[in-house]
Amino acid sequence: MFTYNTKGTCSRQIIFDVDGENKIHNVKFIGGCGGNLQGIARLVEGKPIDEVESTLIGIKCRNNTSCPDQLAHAIDAYRHREIKQPKL
Repeated sequence: MFTYNTKGTCSRQIIFDVDGENKIHNVKFIGGCGGNLQGIARLVEGKPIDEVESTLIGIKCRNNTSCPDQLAHAIDAYRHREIKQPKL
């Protein structure tokens, strides 16, 4: 499970899992517009993280970002964390 603290959105955190095939699962947004964010979570369920990131990056709402954009940033942060931490 990976937790990302969002910046500039109504949602405060995004929590998700990534499986061994780099597919995203169990996306949960903490705070924000419940219905819309549940919809986003269902739409990305089981999709490759590269596809989710490239689809959502750059979507703007307020503060020059959005919850979908923040999910793309969360995936990027997850990817960089994976690179920095050696796998055991």
